[in-house]
Amino acid sequence: MLGEVWEAADGAPRLRLTEVHRFANRPVRVAGTLHWDVLALYQGVLDGLREAGRRSGGRLAGVGIDSWAVDYGLLDASGALLGNPVHYRDERTAGMAERVAEVLGPAELYGHTGLQYLPFNTVYQLVAAQGSPQLAAARRLLLIPDLISYWLTGVAGTELTNASTTQLIDPRTGDWAPGVAGPLGVDLGLFPPLRRPGDPAGELLPEVLRACGLRGPVPVTAVGSHDTASAVVGVPAQDERFAYIATGTWSLAGLELDRPVVTEESRRANFTNELGVDGTVRYLRNIMGLWLLQECLREWADGGVEPELGPLLAAAERVPGPRSVVDAGAAEFIAPGGMPERIAAACRRTGQPVPNGRAELVRCVLDSLALAHRAAVADATRLAGTEVSVVHVVGGGAHNAPLCQLTADACGLPVVAGPTEAASLGNVLVQARAAGRVRGGLPELRSLLRASESPRRFTPRGDRAAWDRAARRVADGGRD
Repeated sequence: MLGEVWEAADGAPRLRLTEVHRFANRPVRVAGTLHWDVLALYQGVLDGLREAGRRSGGRLAGVGIDSWAVDYGLLDASGALLGNPVHYRDERTAGMAERVAEVLGPAELYGHTGLQYLPFNTVYQLVAAQGSPQLAAARRLLLIPDLISYWLTGVAGTELTNASTTQLIDPRTGDWAPGVAGPLGVDLGLFPPLRRPGDPAGELLPEVLRACGLRGPVPVTAVGSHDTASAVVGVPAQDERFAYIATGTWSLAGLELDRPVVTEESRRANFTNELGVDGTVRYLRNIMGLWLLQECLREWADGGVEPELGPLLAAAERVPGPRSVVDAGAAEFIAPGGMPERIAAACRRTGQPVPNGRAELVRCVLDSLALAHRAAVADATRLAGTEVSVVHVVGGGAHNAPLCQLTADACGLPVVAGPTEAASLGNVLVQARAAGRVRGGLPELRSLLRASESPRRFTPRGDRAAWDRAARRVADGGRD
């Protein structure tokens, strides 16, 4: 994405975002292990920089990198990558939570880190890797956006918002949690120094400038390198009484707080305290998200061509609901493959009508996600002792009008949908502020967003009783 801060006719700044390059992210399974093709991803970044430079006359004011969380690459003493990073959906972390619990019980682990249980958190990946030749040879561990940044600049660092997803950071101090790393045998010395959004992260190397046709110097700025941290910056909220749902492969639904909620009730509700920009806390719950729908489309592909989503959504809107719902946070839906059959099996197992045909199955997915959004927003506000008056949906799901409307219906709150590229916008805003192009805190950055974007508003419809019944079915395993 190429971002630009420009001055409108009224003299006020505006933010413009242009997509200059998009590339596929295709995991690869080798010898039974699911990997990220990180070299192909890096090449995609270089191609994007080259195209951005072509459009800007070879001049870029800066670069910021964000990506998904928890995964990492291992480097040897020379800085060479020891192998393609393992995908968080790989099965290697099976049983690791139980192994960790023998050393640190779930309550103690949550007390140190405030992080929700997810079976693929970095801490479980590192425990799974113990004793492996790669980890034994490693002298540096870089989370994915830090790895890309290192290749671009030659400067290693660990950006805090992403580090906070490793289950090795104390959200109260914003520093490492030795009370977790020590007992589990995790070497914190593998991580380079922590840096925060807005900190300098080096400059593009001469060979990168040459490869991309750019004129230097081009600074690289640490942004909210966990894409959700950048996406929350990209929420065009007008006040502090809002919930957000950052949608994509996952739905991350919750609140922006000024301090973590590290209580036993919060742990049991599986809420996480991830760190955000400007000292904020992203208090949220991970929900399976559009992964459910994406996997269905992949299963329905004919000759490698997936069916068009628009007609499927239109057909799903005509199906009465909520009729059959599944727990969109259930671990049974994490792995790829066979998603339509797994959703049908979950409905059958819980005594609900099994979706008949694609339209009914898509409606089941949409209703299940809306119900999970409702539960996350309600639980977050209760646990944090606050109220909200609006739900902001950002990311790819903001394009999905039926999902946004059903979320409004289920929550009983207005939903403001957009921007879809919230993570890129949040990334650019942090860069622009670091460069002195914009000033102020999150309220000022979001004011610029509201002046630059035109989100869509969805008003709750109908009686919430049907959603109450659907919620009870999920809670009771399918029984009304």
